[in-house]
Amino acid sequence: MPTPSPSRVTFVLLAAAVCVLLALPALADSQARIVRLSDVQGNVQIDKNTGLGFEAAFVNLPITQGAQLRTGDRGRAEVEFEDGSSMRLTPNTTVQFNKLGLSDSGKRISEINLVQGMAYVNWLGKDDVSLNFSQETISLNRPAHFRIDTSTQVADLAVFKGDVDVEGPSGKLAVEKKKTATFDIADNDKSSLSNRIQEAPLDSWDKEAISYHDQYAKNNSSPYGYGVSDLNYYGAYTNVPGYGSMWQPYFTGVGWDPFMDGAWGFYPGYGYMFASAYPWGWMPYRYGNWMFVPGFGWMWQPGMWNSWVNVPRYTPTTLTRVTSLTPPATGTLKTVTVGRVGTTSSMMTSRSVTAGSAGMGIPRGSVNNLNHLNRQVVKTGSAEVRPAPQFGATPASRSQSSGGYAPSRGSSMPSSAAHSAPPAGGHTSSGGPVHH
Repeated sequence: MPTPSPSRVTFVLLAAAVCVLLALPALADSQARIVRLSDVQGNVQIDKNTGLGFEAAFVNLPITQGAQLRTGDRGRAEVEFEDGSSMRLTPNTTVQFNKLGLSDSGKRISEINLVQGMAYVNWLGKDDVSLNFSQETISLNRPAHFRIDTSTQVADLAVFKGDVDVEGPSGKLAVEKKKTATFDIADNDKSSLSNRIQEAPLDSWDKEAISYHDQYAKNNSSPYGYGVSDLNYYGAYTNVPGYGSMWQPYFTGVGWDPFMDGAWGFYPGYGYMFASAYPWGWMPYRYGNWMFVPGFGWMWQPGMWNSWVNVPRYTPTTLTRVTSLTPPATGTLKTVTVGRVGTTSSMMTSRSVTAGSAGMGIPRGSVNNLNHLNRQVVKTGSAEVRPAPQFGATPASRSQSSGGYAPSRGSSMPSSAAHSAPPAGGHTSSGGPVHH
């Protein structure tokens, strides 16, 4: 049998190496994760690792591995993870998302570094998280609710619920619920334990945000938790003959389409991603499919949960106009806006809600019973509301419309908002790269 020539062997090895290199993006893609910037108030900035540094952030921007998020003097932000866990950042806080990946068994793993400032974490325990602050590391695989405040002199860990294990230069420390651990940074993080938690000014904001998610994320039949509470607050599901279970935001109206307001952001390794400007605009732009339904307008069909997309899917139609989903020219690193960008103000004296607003400008939980308000807008074309500060008032002082209704907060969730089993999803247009 003839022996292969050295040149032929070299060619085969090079070809094999090329195949391996070509396979790497696919392997990396299978590990791709994004989490949601779910609330933005005031001055919030994001560094997406593009080389441009920090730029203005807005609601629904995807957060990828290596990204940084920071708040200004009056800025606040919330990040939602796939299982519905959340992290809230107070003013003058910086966090870095060192790792957003998957283990070999497919379990989601998050590693976050609190560079400075104060953050609240409500971890549901379905996934693993590692959180670094000062020289300490918290590793969690169970539910816990806690607050971390770190500076150049001292760091405090206050545990509201659950038990949190911390490991640092002084060894391991178990912090039980309703206790506070203090670390002296000047003394190599020497720790002390207190049997009480000193109240912080934004504790009420954190607690009411959790209450909002708990109330509106009930009856979730999807495999994901991020964005569910906003779907149930800002819209409702309808069983449409021939289509199945379809979701639609309130206050849409004639001429509205789901892609008319938002922005394109560039992410290294992922390309351009479309971020919706609407406060509910996360899951309908990463999963499932948009369809124009005669007599109803644009509706979202849940499904296709095994993959998220850069560009939202939709079924093309000749029945109405739809904003083109065209990414910016190759090489554009700056965020490019389309229509209006999603910004949130937690303080608002009054505003007119009109058909076509699709919930934009209404802070989370600030107006009772949007389903009732939606019916009023359908009848009259608009309605005046006086929103309460976002998560800043007791249920009795939630806002009223000019029509004078003021139901309690507990009755504000529409009965039709509960999830039915979502269909697998229908035919779609090409919606950009799919990440498994």
